[in-house]
Amino acid sequence: MNTKLFTAGLATLLFSGVTLSDAKAEEVVFEFSGKFSAELQGYVDEGQFAGQHYQSNASLALEPELYWEFNGGRDSVVFTPFYRLDQQDDERSHGDIRELSWIHVGDDWELRTGLRKVFWGVTEFNHLVDVINQADGIEDSDGEDKLGQPMVNLSLVRDWGILDLFVLPGFRERTFAGTAGRLRSGLVVDTANARYESDAGDQHIDTAVRWSQSFDLYDVGLYWFRGTNRDPRFETAMKNGLPVLVPVYEQMDQIGFDGQATIDSWLWKLELIWRDQAAGQYSAMQAGVEYTFYGIRDSSADLGVLAEFGWDERGERADTIFQNDLFIGSRITLNDAASTEFLAGLGYDIDYSSRSLFVEASSRFGESLKLSLDVRLFDSGSSRDLMTSIEQDDLIQLTAEYYF
Repeated sequence: MNTKLFTAGLATLLFSGVTLSDAKAEEVVFEFSGKFSAELQGYVDEGQFAGQHYQSNASLALEPELYWEFNGGRDSVVFTPFYRLDQQDDERSHGDIRELSWIHVGDDWELRTGLRKVFWGVTEFNHLVDVINQADGIEDSDGEDKLGQPMVNLSLVRDWGILDLFVLPGFRERTFAGTAGRLRSGLVVDTANARYESDAGDQHIDTAVRWSQSFDLYDVGLYWFRGTNRDPRFETAMKNGLPVLVPVYEQMDQIGFDGQATIDSWLWKLELIWRDQAAGQYSAMQAGVEYTFYGIRDSSADLGVLAEFGWDERGERADTIFQNDLFIGSRITLNDAASTEFLAGLGYDIDYSSRSLFVEASSRFGESLKLSLDVRLFDSGSSRDLMTSIEQDDLIQLTAEYYF
């Protein structure tokens, strides 16, 4: 199914539903909200590749949200567009529909249809099991920003757990930094000539099924995904006389498990995947623990201490930087009116002796303004490590968000 046609048809259905509900205007709720953000990035060094010879970058982003609720609260429609304008990288100036969906709530089931975002996972530093949405690779390097995914999701609520069934028509290609973008490899990714293992290309229909349940102190989830791999492999090609990387999206089967145990002040976390693709089968794991000291020094502040370990069966053959890595970190939550939070973490690659450091801090000012500070530092210990291409991209970023 063509993604554009799917979206257009969905929009017609959704707005028709709102029109039909006009007869019961007293049951219709309409809300408009969103945020406008300004971002300033400062780099310690100029980039090491052509087109990256700058040390500052500014961008603006707008993300409004329209929400309708009707039929006595049983039906709702959400529309969340997004657009960013970037000073340096033309590829980072981009728009997306993060969400355009209709949700119908039954007595013990929900039907969610449209472009949506679904998150799975419990660990802090790497989300192995999060497989439904494609990463918006030009928004941030942490992979947590996602593109909206076309889907039909039926969620069944039973005593033995929640069963989610997914049909995913239409594939979203990953976004990558352009020639002027930072935090990229030495070769620019040619997104215009992406290749697919499936003859259906980006119109392949993916499927997934997930079971989740809570048992007293434990929260667990288990799923099976079949479809187009969100993580492309790359082949080298020539374009306009220059070498480029061409993304190749293969088919895969993936089984994933995530679990979290809350025992007193401890959080024990585990994510496991097994993936079967053309290049072979492999397993990977992200496991960690977090301990929280509540009310430190008789204040309202909480201090959390985190440790995680990431492992990939492929070892140094893995196409990820998290193949054998140890992470430690700390989280401070002041629990004040400004929702002030601090998070700092250090990653160490056991195979390559590479190190990375990140710091995140945020606080609200009044009811509408939020300021955030992000620091990311990279130190590659080996030329064989994928981190080598970004070790001159040490970054300090200040973001101001205005909520309306």
